[in-house]
Amino acid sequence: MDHLFRRKRALKTLLSLTLVFVTLLMIQKLKVVDINMKDLLDKSKRIRHDEKFSPSSQVSEFYSTHVAPVNKSAPLVWNVDVINCTEKSDMRSKPWFQNLDLRFHQFVLHRHCRYFPMLINHPEKCSGDVDILVVVKSVIEQHDRREAVRKTWGKEQVIHGKQIKTLFLVGIPSPGKDRKNLQKLIEYEDKIYGDILQWNFMDTFFNLTLKEVNFLRWFNIYCANVPFIFKGDDDVFVSTNNLVDLISFKIQEHKVSNLFAGDTISKAIPIRNRQSKYFIPKELFDKPYPPYVGGGGFLMSSLLARRLFVVSEDVELFPIDDVFLGMCLQKLGIAPEMHSGFKTFGIMKRSVSPMNRDPCFFRNLIVVHKLNPEELLKMWSIVQNEKLTCAKKRAFW
Repeated sequence: MDHLFRRKRALKTLLSLTLVFVTLLMIQKLKVVDINMKDLLDKSKRIRHDEKFSPSSQVSEFYSTHVAPVNKSAPLVWNVDVINCTEKSDMRSKPWFQNLDLRFHQFVLHRHCRYFPMLINHPEKCSGDVDILVVVKSVIEQHDRREAVRKTWGKEQVIHGKQIKTLFLVGIPSPGKDRKNLQKLIEYEDKIYGDILQWNFMDTFFNLTLKEVNFLRWFNIYCANVPFIFKGDDDVFVSTNNLVDLISFKIQEHKVSNLFAGDTISKAIPIRNRQSKYFIPKELFDKPYPPYVGGGGFLMSSLLARRLFVVSEDVELFPIDDVFLGMCLQKLGIAPEMHSGFKTFGIMKRSVSPMNRDPCFFRNLIVVHKLNPEELLKMWSIVQNEKLTCAKKRAFW
């Protein structure tokens, strides 16, 4: 027994030393970036309370005419300071709960817990001339994915007169991870880039819906005059030029008020395979899903985002965030728009298909899922190369 105890203690010590070493390497890497980003950080940190909002000239006329007022019941700042949420213990006595798959127990017991304290906030992101807010779902450990997004489609820039700003949505690490060091790393990363929104709930698959509702509330409070939101994952490829073209087309056609476009899934039913990531037991939901879009990437107008925020408060949380937004849209009587430029399940189902790695297809689409950081950086470099010759760009607007 003494031998086993000493061995276990040695392994624990080795693990701690490894985490410290990795942390030091990450800090050193971020310090290098810090030198180059200091000026940008200082600029982004300034909150201009007295600055007037004025979307760019390409959207201002339409936006000022059609924009919906901010929900009057919403506070002026994020006012959730403590976690005040206990489980609904009376649920345990219900027969359907007792038959429920164990992995869903905590979700159901705390499903009424909706809004959480903010650990990192950047209300200044929506000040000034911001036309498109790019919002990326991520987790603390995925630093390499965020770096790749910042260097590619998530870069803050102006395209055809439209100002693009970027934010990453994160929670806190799950139990068992080195939460203390990971939190210090995300705070240091935010010190450099100033583009993190963090809430005090665990980053788990079931909690992705919490990112949806907490972001909708945050947007309703701080982003009074931002016309459009692109929301996506940190492992997708996005053609920002094509995204801007789509927005321009929607403005010209006066099709903005109910804009919610993406890779639409219709007539889907809950998956009953217990081995699936998307398994939903009958006790939790036993009817077809409403139409919804793949969460890898979609575009919506702020007009609709504000209505979604209001209606979402009366929709019971669901463990699959994409489906939850579909439920909110259904309550509004709005069907999401199927758009051929969004490929949130990849270009072809067969991953070995050469089409999945053809840069000309990437150049002609808006969103393609799924790429790791190395693949994203490589594909972005190829697609942006002016020497790349492709057939005439197809118009799918």
